[in-house]
Amino acid sequence: MRTSADYLKSLSDGRQVIVDGSPVDDVTTHPAFAPIARTVGELFDLAADPANGMQVTDPVTGEEVNRLYVAPRTAEDLTAWRAAAQVWADHTNGWVGRSPDHVGAFVAAFASHPEAFATERRLADNVVAFQRRVVENDLYVSYAIIPPQVSRATTAHAWDGDFIQVGVKEEREDGIVVSGAQMLATGGAVADEILVSCIKPLTPEDTDFAISFTVPVAAGGLKLYCRRPYATGATSEFDYPLTTRYDETDALLVFDDVFIPWKDVFVYKDVPGLRQQFFDTGAHVLGNFQAQIRFATKLRFLAGIARKVAAVNGVDRFPGVVEKLGELASLVSVVESALHAAQFTAAADPQGLFRPGAQSLYAAMGLQAELHPRVIGILRELVGGGVLQVPSSVAELQNPDTAQDMERYVSSPGVSSAERVKLFKLAWDAIGSEFAGRHQSYELFYSGAPFVVKGYAFRNYDYDRPVAAVDEFLASYGVSELPTLQEVSA
Repeated sequence: MRTSADYLKSLSDGRQVIVDGSPVDDVTTHPAFAPIARTVGELFDLAADPANGMQVTDPVTGEEVNRLYVAPRTAEDLTAWRAAAQVWADHTNGWVGRSPDHVGAFVAAFASHPEAFATERRLADNVVAFQRRVVENDLYVSYAIIPPQVSRATTAHAWDGDFIQVGVKEEREDGIVVSGAQMLATGGAVADEILVSCIKPLTPEDTDFAISFTVPVAAGGLKLYCRRPYATGATSEFDYPLTTRYDETDALLVFDDVFIPWKDVFVYKDVPGLRQQFFDTGAHVLGNFQAQIRFATKLRFLAGIARKVAAVNGVDRFPGVVEKLGELASLVSVVESALHAAQFTAAADPQGLFRPGAQSLYAAMGLQAELHPRVIGILRELVGGGVLQVPSSVAELQNPDTAQDMERYVSSPGVSSAERVKLFKLAWDAIGSEFAGRHQSYELFYSGAPFVVKGYAFRNYDYDRPVAAVDEFLASYGVSELPTLQEVSA
């Protein structure tokens, strides 16, 4: 299986990643991307170690491969799949939202349902072949599945200018030429390939933009315009412990007449086909099962910071603080319980994909935009001004002229100045830094706008049962059976 060394070596491929107006020479050495590349490399090392239980025997080749790239077929498979995803989530403490298992899960589900892809041009074969390529080469695939925010009132066909959203500019015998842009490729700068599609509903007039394909990040004519990286502004690992490990760089993809061979095309000028690939295949459920495993892990980590802060401040027995910690425990347990329920209610579909229970899964997703801000808010209340009292940098702890003041005035009973500052620097990076601010927005729109995500919960909740109960109760009495006003008066 692939190792960190293999992965990092593959990133030096001439990809056009642009920051501050200039292309990056090498993402493995650039301060904006090297930290997250190292973190992803560590994930590959974990998967390559048999002791971590992340490997499964590939039924096609007989080789050991990453379990997370293979669709679960039984309850036992799903249990092992979840455990493998947990290994990676634990390593990043839930702060890497687009680790390789996320889109890997989508691709695995795609290949489990080739019938969802048009037989024209043998696109179904392309999907199956790509999944094999991901499995056998241990690829990190990111995705960009949202159009640029040009107008939310209309779709691509109505926008001024040709090919603002990525679309088919030319059809050739050996493939297609695409132009335009798509967002938001989180982790795209350090991925191997990017799945480009559109999850936003399109109209029949948008057929030129109703495409799904995969593209190597180093493809000619593809540029990645990254948002401002936060890792470059982090003064040290001590001062910004999260930023210096987990800053995924979101990117706008710009396609300047990029050639895509037919073998890499999954959906072609097929508006209904876009939705089919995500929802008919079970990809949306399996991919977001991984996402909620990651989210629950992050919430637990935040709760851990809060619990430790309360203990260090000596207030963890105060009734008001216990109430806040109890609310945190409740919020985290909601997501954890939903994951257990999704696994318990999982079942095989007709093609054999063992799908997590959609009702429980989408219930957690529907609350994600509310749970995360509330958890952050409670943590913010508990740390109070402690995150503002910390020194400007670790240098104050290292300089003998200032270290004594730090030890005297910035410490707690039984906790050294260095340990207290370290904890509160971590808390700040979770709630107040630029990295933290990005995560607030990221979790709010992780699976789409809140109304979209709650729509998933609505459509997957069995309303027939409660409505039937209400109907049965209403039918148990009627107007004729009630006493008249005169009878009541008498």
